[in-house]
Amino acid sequence: MNKLSRRQIITTGLVATAGVSGLAVAAKLAGRYGLIPPDSRGIYGPGETLTYAAQRVFTRHTLAREFSKSQISKDPYAYPVDPLGEEFQRFQNAGFADWRLVVDGMIARPASFSVAQLKSFPARTQITMIGCEEGWTYIAEWTGVPLSHILELVGTLPQARYVVYHSIEPTSWDSIDMAEALHPQTLVTYGMNGGELPVPFGGPLRMRVARQLGYKNVKYINRLTVTDNLKHFGKGLGSGALGAEDGYAWYAGI
Repeated sequence: MNKLSRRQIITTGLVATAGVSGLAVAAKLAGRYGLIPPDSRGIYGPGETLTYAAQRVFTRHTLAREFSKSQISKDPYAYPVDPLGEEFQRFQNAGFADWRLVVDGMIARPASFSVAQLKSFPARTQITMIGCEEGWTYIAEWTGVPLSHILELVGTLPQARYVVYHSIEPTSWDSIDMAEALHPQTLVTYGMNGGELPVPFGGPLRMRVARQLGYKNVKYINRLTVTDNLKHFGKGLGSGALGAEDGYAWYAGI
């Protein structure tokens, strides 16, 4: 029996168990196979676990829908952020020439990449929809470096399970598992609609996680940390403000 079919059987068991004996028993079974999200604690924990486990088995390799140029939104919505401060202003005034994306954690070759260096790497452009749990959506063309390419350059260690991505905004950070990190539509973006990524939309660098809701697409990223455990990041729920620590689900698949 191959690995995927075995996982399918496991998840079918989870669903059946949830219907018969309750979500808590299903969550325990998911834990046996390493399919537990970091926000599995609390009243909604078993439900979050079941959702994450089922999604990881059945949609691991699926793609988010991509659109044509004619479908790009005429007036995309830039979700407002707090003032970014003097440090960010200095970077912006210098055209972000000194902005760095630091990569550390469970990797063989720690690195620091400039925006110019990232632009020299193999790029992917995709036209996808970004949507918020509050109800707004827009379609845009995003250009950036596949996160998988960056992880290959730095030599991700075999035991790594997550990538944590940090913003210049101290409380704005999030994480994804390695399945999402290695997905071809997960990008470190620097371009939007044929030009530079505008500051209101996260420029100079934004994490674009096409298969998850808007709050997973953190703006102004300047650090990636590869890890096997999220317990030592924030409250251990996998994301900070506007994420799991504010009551949203860590896994926000669409």
